[in-house]
Parts: sequence; structure tokens; C-alpha cells
Amino acid sequence: MATTTEVSSTEFNVVGTRPIRHDGTEKVTGRARYSADIQLPGLLHGRVLRSPHAHARILSIDTSKALDLPGVKAVVTSADFAKPSGRVSDLTEGAIHNMGFMANNVMAGEKALYKGHAVAAVAATSPHIAEEALGLIDIQYEVLPPVLTLDVAMKDDAPVLHERLASLANPGLRPGGLKDDDDTGEATNIANHFVFESGDIEQGFKEADVVVEREFDTASVHQGYIEPHAATAVWNADGNITIWCSSQGQFAMRDQTARLVGVPVSKIKVIPMEIGGGFGGKTIVYLEPVAAALAKKSGQPVKVTMSRTDVFQGTGPTSGTHIRVKMGANKEGKITAVDATLAYESGAFPGSPAIPGSLCMLSAYEVENARVEGYDVVVNKPKAAAYRAPGSPASAFAAESVIDEVAGKLGFDPVDFRMLNGAREGTRRINGVRLPRIGYMELLQAAKDHPHYSAPLEGPNRGRGFATGFWGNGTGPASAVASVNSDGSVSLVEGSPDIGGNRVALAMQVAEVLGIAAEDVKPAIGDTDSVGFTSNTGGSGATFKSGWACYEAAHDIKRQMIERAAKIWEASPEDVSYTDGVLTHNSDPELKLTFRQLAARLNATGGPISGRGNVNPRGQGPATAGCIVDVEVDPDTGKVEILRFTTLQDIGKAIHPSYVEGQMQGGAVQGIGWALNEEYVYNDRGEMSNSSFLDYRMPTSLDLPMIDTVMVEVPNPGHPFGMKGVGEVAIVPPMPAIANAIHNAIGVRMTSLPMSPGNILEAIWSQQEDGKA
Repeated sequence: MATTTEVSSTEFNVVGTRPIRHDGTEKVTGRARYSADIQLPGLLHGRVLRSPHAHARILSIDTSKALDLPGVKAVVTSADFAKPSGRVSDLTEGAIHNMGFMANNVMAGEKALYKGHAVAAVAATSPHIAEEALGLIDIQYEVLPPVLTLDVAMKDDAPVLHERLASLANPGLRPGGLKDDDDTGEATNIANHFVFESGDIEQGFKEADVVVEREFDTASVHQGYIEPHAATAVWNADGNITIWCSSQGQFAMRDQTARLVGVPVSKIKVIPMEIGGGFGGKTIVYLEPVAAALAKKSGQPVKVTMSRTDVFQGTGPTSGTHIRVKMGANKEGKITAVDATLAYESGAFPGSPAIPGSLCMLSAYEVENARVEGYDVVVNKPKAAAYRAPGSPASAFAAESVIDEVAGKLGFDPVDFRMLNGAREGTRRINGVRLPRIGYMELLQAAKDHPHYSAPLEGPNRGRGFATGFWGNGTGPASAVASVNSDGSVSLVEGSPDIGGNRVALAMQVAEVLGIAAEDVKPAIGDTDSVGFTSNTGGSGATFKSGWACYEAAHDIKRQMIERAAKIWEASPEDVSYTDGVLTHNSDPELKLTFRQLAARLNATGGPISGRGNVNPRGQGPATAGCIVDVEVDPDTGKVEILRFTTLQDIGKAIHPSYVEGQMQGGAVQGIGWALNEEYVYNDRGEMSNSSFLDYRMPTSLDLPMIDTVMVEVPNPGHPFGMKGVGEVAIVPPMPAIANAIHNAIGVRMTSLPMSPGNILEAIWSQQEDGKA
């Protein structure tokens, strides 16, 4: 069941309707082309050799036997790639885009830093020959002790992954933990350390009537996209490179590949293919530079693909975490102080989402006295990547669990307690930034009013939980070009890959401005030579930023259409009105032209009309979400069954309500999997034990109830149609909501993810032992 709670009743002609998506037919008939579907004359097949060790120094690599194998055309190692600097100035979000680290992640240099780390690659005339050749590459390793957990990694005597990470006790430390050549601090596995503070937490805890302190652990989980990574490259004799790949940003693939193969960005054209899921995991390069390097060496096109095991072992999951939260509140129900410490695994290279996790943790609340300390820690696991609202789900699991416990100890209803402390427009976040208009209070009211929240829940071992989550939403540069066709349709070329229905949502925004049907706009995703720079589809920003670009392009067309009608009528543009796709002479209402009629006359009256939009908009607006969930726990097996699930979200204004609901439901389902089943399981050698969808347990339709959705429409003033990004925040509250439901069902407070049957049984037994003691 889907419902909408509207705060504003602004009506549009196209925005808010539900047209069929433009790419639907190709996808349901199997004609859509994905990255592995590329076939070219003379195509070679690439395969990547991966380290069998989680931590090892690479002493030597001998590729001679592989090159002697008939059918092998090229072998590459790290020596075949550029060595971009890892300058301190390259640091972004904890060094996640440091090009020196990225180069070493694509192909290991001096060290292999996780099992599955790429160390060499082969191109051959068949996949089987390429795989055979991998076995002929002789690599000598010096195996080193692996560092697999946060507690081990942060010890002073822990084995060090990167000698160039300086001790954070070093007074000369540069931002992010990187040390320059003149730094003399001891090496460490802590890549970044930061503190956000506001108010006086000591005084805040003195004012508290209830104080709760708990520690939480979450395991790494994978985004679970269905399409494995693949990339095809041609390196032409003139030095120009063409790459076909599925990604969340063809411009990011171009720019990163250019740095790693040592060419200007103008030498590379990236053609985006359809993408079979990403969820943040396809925002950085893995295979694209490898395919390009193999193509250069072989002189032939090369396609490199990953198996599912390669995806699990060689690409980025989200971070495992350890989080401590201490919270105090007074008997009136006001939070008086919060003290939190968050440690995030970044994997083998710096760059976890510890900062966004820390910033989002308390952003849905007014907390006068708070201190949040964060650590970005390297371990011998695959380099962490983004996954839907990166950082926020883990921190919300901890904070929302403690909020629920504090509310219970004070005797407050969970929603009422949040309403007493909820953020509003102007609330200052812990980093000092004030919130713009936010629909959190409206969301809480919608939850309180929903029939699910007050419905009877009978039977033993059943419980209802509630939690909320926050995500700041993103934006960035975006471009779009729209051209009017003689039949009255509009061809739209934009730069954001479509990973969640934004293709139709962008077409709808063009149609709304021009007063035509969404079906009359023909959207396409341009390659890097066909449209201006557009940042990644990520951060819940694509429909917002590319929507702004499309809005500007449509208004450019509208302006030119008015000028053209004025020319035809020998009038001033000020004398022409444009309403709902009809142009009218203000002084002579008999003079009218529909958009379609004028489109047919363009070539004969002055030439074609195209509009463009090039933007870097602000005002994206943060997002909040909430979940109401009913569970039943089997105390004998630990199995949790989800009985009923309602997800609510502050969405701004729904451009296409069906796809907003789909994003909300998809985030909820992934959150349920993260809560109950999913985790990377490692042995003591750093080897992943469940690197297949058979053993990595993701929920199926058989594990889930119908997901009810409630869209809370509080228009975002930073967008002409009031929309805001909706793709990520829905994954944030399911984990704590389910944990709170489990507590209400069996009286056990779960502090580790996943809340799998085994972990729940251990928690039950531990509580029973504590009771005996």
C-alpha cells in the first residue's frame, strides 16, 4: 500500500504523474546492452590475477611463461601504469579519491593488501587461454601478518599496511594522515582522525536523569548489484582510447582512467552502457584502466570481466564499524548530551565514510551538547566503497538503538520522544551548518498517524520497532542538451547514468517546462564526447542536479520558441505568451501555435532550436526517513520473521511517484538484508568464506512482506518543482528499527549486525547467563 502525505498542494501537469519509463521495452525484451555485451572485431579476452594473500610484499613477478603461451597477446602489471602522486591535496572524504592509492588498488605495486587484490592481467584470444595464462605467472611473495579487525589495526604494535601513513600523534601531521617525505612520525593504520563538538557535554550529562552507553559492531556488506563489472577498451593507433563500461559516472571513469594510464582526458571517450545495479559500488575504476593498458600492449580491443567471486573479493563493500554511543536525557524527554566514537574500516586504502556517518548520526535531532569523534582505519580487506547513504546506516543503528532505549527508560513513546528532540529548519548540525527546510517533524507525525503504528500486535515473541535516519543528499556539476524535432518531440541528451529511473524523471522535467507529454521527450545518456561534464550518479543527486540542467535546457528552448514565434508574427518576444505548450500573441489571441506546429516550421523560419543547461546547483535539501516494523522471533532458533513493514520518507515532491516508491522499497529491502543476514565472513588468513550469492545471504521475495510506503511531500525550496533526492536515505532506519522490534519482542538488545539466528541465540544465552549471575 502506498500513501502520500502532502504539505503543499502545488499541482503540475507532468510532474507527479506516472508515465511508463522510456527504457522499459528494451529492458523487458532483453535488447538493452550492458557492459559485457560489447563485441568487436579482433576482441581479446582479459582476466585478472589476484593475490592469494591478504597481506604480502611482492618480491618479483615473472610473466615470461604466460607470454609464451599460444594465444596470449599481452600481460600487464603495475609497471605498465602511471604513478600518480598521492598528494595531500588529493584527499577527498578521507582520501577516497587519492589517485596514488587508487592506482595501487587497480593494480598492486609493492604490496598486495587484501586477498583478491589485482597483481597482473592477461589478454588472450579466448577466456580459457587467458585463465590458463594466469596460472603461468610466477609471483614471489613475502607473506606478512594480516590486519583484519579494527581493534587490532588501532593497536600501537599492529602490523602496518602503509608506511607513508604518519602517526596521528605527530605534531607535523598533514590532513588525512598522509606523511610527506620530511615527516618523521611513526607509521600507523589510522588514516584519519577528527572530532566534531558543540556545547558542553560534561554539563549536559550532569543535567541528565537517564544515561545509556552502549557499543555496537557492524560487519562489511556488499551492495549486491546483479551485474558484475566489465569493461572493453580500444587503444587506437592515433592514441585515442574508447571504453565501454557500466558505471555510475562515465566522466569519473574517463578522468580516473586518464590519470592511471597517463593520458589527457581528451584522449579518452567513455561510452556508458546500461547498468545492472550500482548502489554506490560503481563510482570508481577497477577494470577500465586494465582493459586500456592491455589494449595498448596488444594493439587489439580487449574486454575484461569479473566473476561473482571477483566482485566480492576485488571490489569495495561498505565499511565494517565499531561505534560507542553515550546519551543522556532529562525526565522531560530532552536529550541533554551525546558522546560518540566511531571507527570505520576503510579497507586496504584510506577513505571510509566515517565523516558522513559522524555528521548524519545526530542531524535529525536538536542536541545542544555533543561530541562525535571519528577514525578512518586501514585493514587488509578490499578498499571500502560507497553503499547507499555511505556511513549513515551504521551510525544510525547505534544512535537510534540508544535513543529507543533512553525513551523506554524515561517512559516515552518512541515517536513522541523523537518529536520532542526533532530537527527543524534552522537546527544547527554538529558541524555548525544550519539545516534548510526539512520535513522530519511531518514525517514523525505521519508515522504517528499511520494505522500500522497503533495496530494491535498479539502473540508471544512479537515486537514492533521504530527508527529514523538522515542523509544530507548530494549535488554537483551537470549538463544537458535538448533539441526540438520537426514532429514536436524533443531529443534529450544528459550526462547522468540511469540507475533508478532518473531517465524518465529528467524527461518529465523537460516536458513540464515545455508543456508537452513526457512521452514526447526522448532521453539518452551521452558519452563523454557528446555532453558536458556531469558528476557521478550518486549521493541521491542525479535527478536533482541533472534535473536542474534539464530544466535550464528546456527554458532555453522555451525562450527560443517564443523568439521564433515572434519572428513569424513580426512581433516582439514580449508580445508572445507560452502556456501549456501553446504560444499565443498577446494582442491578437487568434494567432496561436502549438509546440508541435511551431516545431514543424523551425527549419524554414531560421533553423533548428536546441537548448542547453550547464549547472552546479545548490539547495539539494537533506532527506529523512523512518520505519515501522513488526517482527516475530523464534527463541529456539533465533530466526526473525518480518511480519509487517512500513517505510516513510520526506521526499520533497515526487517527480515520478512509482519510482520514488520503488526507491523506498528497495532501500528498505536492502536494509532488512543488512539487518538480518548479510556480512562478509573472513577466516584468520583474511580469506572471504562466502564469496558467492549462494553463501552471501541476500533476502528474496520469500523472506519479505509487502513493503508499504508513505511519501511525505514537504517541497524543497532549492528546486523549481520542490523535489529532493530519494535514492539513499531509505536504507538508513531499517537496521535500528528491526533491532528495536527484536528488543520489544524478546527483551534482548542487539548491538551487532547482522542480527542472524546465531547472533540472536548468543545474545539470548548471554542475557540468561547474566541473569543467573
